[in-house]
Amino acid sequence: MSDAIELLLNTSLWASVLRIATPLIFGVLGALLCERSGVLNLGIEGIMTMGAMSGWLAVYMGAPLLVGLMIAALCGAVMGLLHAMLTVPLGLSQHVSGLGITLFASALAYYLYRLLVEVGDLPPTIEPFQPLNVPGFSDIPVLGPILFSQALPTYLALFAVAAMAYVLARTPLGLAIRMTGENPHAVEAQGLNPIRIRIGAVVVGSALMAVGGAFLTTTAFNSFFPGMVQGRGWICIALVVFASWRPGKALIGAVLFAFFDAYQLRLQTAIEGVPYQLFLMAPYVLSIVALVLVARRAEIPAALMAPYRRGER
Repeated sequence: MSDAIELLLNTSLWASVLRIATPLIFGVLGALLCERSGVLNLGIEGIMTMGAMSGWLAVYMGAPLLVGLMIAALCGAVMGLLHAMLTVPLGLSQHVSGLGITLFASALAYYLYRLLVEVGDLPPTIEPFQPLNVPGFSDIPVLGPILFSQALPTYLALFAVAAMAYVLARTPLGLAIRMTGENPHAVEAQGLNPIRIRIGAVVVGSALMAVGGAFLTTTAFNSFFPGMVQGRGWICIALVVFASWRPGKALIGAVLFAFFDAYQLRLQTAIEGVPYQLFLMAPYVLSIVALVLVARRAEIPAALMAPYRRGER
């Protein structure tokens, strides 16, 4: 028990929490933006997989790491556009379309990887993002190793939280997105086009999801392999509900799940005699408990998953 408590005082634990949370932050922000506009995007798992592969492949073929993230975002935006065109103008089932995008994007990512990359006994690798030591801040006791020794994508994720919170709460664009998710006919009455707003939100949200996937192959690891997303997309969908569709709470939810995940990895070595499967399931069980406690008070966007057709009431 004392070893388990000592782990909580270890700065390396909290630094790894922020790293593990980074792809979840990108993913949950992307899902949140889609749902705020009224569109459920269950294609997130496949979009993150496509982002992981395309970002890694671009770097493997010689592109800079930042360009790799941009290419991943572009591929995610294309998948988001496909989902948006099926669900917004055509009004098809968002559940069916999203699951179809997940299957299509995942299969396409694996196919392109096998087609374009020669795989031997060991998977090919790249030189990933390295931790940035911020001069004057990295040496601060406790906070320095946790907050100021992270890779660039982690800082981009934190900036994205602040930017989305500001846009949704303080700008006319954010008001239009929120109102489209609540009452698209009221948006139409103001002379705006809810269809374009929804399509734009899904495209940008999907790009964020793909960057979350690219983090796995360009920062957390240095190679791509099937199944590496490991259900993070579905966790992001649940975290949106936990966050009550608010970016600030989305950050808290992502960090909370990352803490459970990082802590259980260290508990496996600190506590002997307990089956490791119990530790592996702990983050998901605790996340479900937290979701149940919070979901009752969550205010779902009124027009979420409701097809919009111009002129209808």
